[in-house]
Amino acid sequence: MSSKQTLHLYLDIDALCRIRAGQHNFFKRLIRAVRAKGWRVALHETSPVERLRAPSRNGRALFRMEEPTHDGALICRRTYIGPFWHIESSNTRWEWPVAKATFPAAEVDRTQADTFVTQWRKRLYPAVNGVPMGEGFVFVPLQGRLTEQRSFQSLSPVRMLEETLARMPARQIMATLHPNETYTPDELAALEALKARHTNLTLQRGGSEALLQACDLVVTQNSSLAFLGYFFAKPALLFAQIDFHHIAASVPHLGLDEAFYRVTRLRADYNGYLYWFLQDQAINAGRPECEEKIITSMRRGGWPI
Repeated sequence: MSSKQTLHLYLDIDALCRIRAGQHNFFKRLIRAVRAKGWRVALHETSPVERLRAPSRNGRALFRMEEPTHDGALICRRTYIGPFWHIESSNTRWEWPVAKATFPAAEVDRTQADTFVTQWRKRLYPAVNGVPMGEGFVFVPLQGRLTEQRSFQSLSPVRMLEETLARMPARQIMATLHPNETYTPDELAALEALKARHTNLTLQRGGSEALLQACDLVVTQNSSLAFLGYFFAKPALLFAQIDFHHIAASVPHLGLDEAFYRVTRLRADYNGYLYWFLQDQAINAGRPECEEKIITSMRRGGWPI
């Protein structure tokens, strides 16, 4: 067997332990898929040193949520929930083919879409019965680097919040701090200054799931909470690029004025979109066609497999 027919799989130690114990379904099926094509698989614990070595190894490299190191490398990344994954040539979600595709709403099977979303909503939120009614407020899940405007963002997170407060003065704005972020004194001071000027602004840590279910709409840079809000038919106003922008009011795609105008008028096909985005565009590790879609994704990335 040629050494060029080798998949070098770079993962953290927890994922490697699960694979060796036969407990990670996606990677188990991925390994089975490439072995069925005559390739062998070499497992590596990812590290800066291993990433430096990767381009010199014969074969192809697959990283998890790390930028590819060379032309022969791809990445894999979970698609927000459950067993859904992507294999792509970039770790940047808004560069993926799905981000550039057009959502074909008229082509989605309505019965399959409704059943799919109902089942997944029950899995994700077993205590919730159906789609809760909104309670009138706007939910703003904040992420990190609050005072910076990065290249994929239309405004900094603080400016996003300020713009939302200015354009929705009669609405209660509920903003949450990300539980995994450490905020600087300057960032916290900027938020407190906004709070002092706007009595309709509430800041809190935690409680995002309850706020998502009870809000009228979600305003964020590109938090996955906006995507999860689609399961509750919550309109999303996005200030940054991301892959799930198609049915949102996206500032990068529409501009600031048009996005704010549209977000309160959105009547999106949430069920159809979730079905298309997850079941059609992603790899479902729980489906019979999983291994076929894995190989198709690798071929699309240029691998001769």
